[in-house]
Amino acid sequence: MVYMRGSPQAPRCGFSAKVIRTLNELGRPFKSDDMDSDPLLWSTLKEINNWPTSPQIFIKGEFIGGCDIFVEMYQSGELHEKLGIQK
Repeated sequence: MVYMRGSPQAPRCGFSAKVIRTLNELGRPFKSDDMDSDPLLWSTLKEINNWPTSPQIFIKGEFIGGCDIFVEMYQSGELHEKLGIQK
């Protein structure tokens, strides 16, 4: 699940766009939600996860982090392992 600014078709920030490009490279389906359309959701996620920026990425219900951590996991192969796919 990607809580992002905008939608996968029209991300509203470079970090959200980078995460979507990475997910598209993996070829796996994913869900997203536009945090800009729900200020209460956005403020709640920031507080619960102690993470002030977007996007916020969850895999199998576990908070992973933001764009930089997600891309590092992708590059290292850790993301592939977590998703059960080969690099």
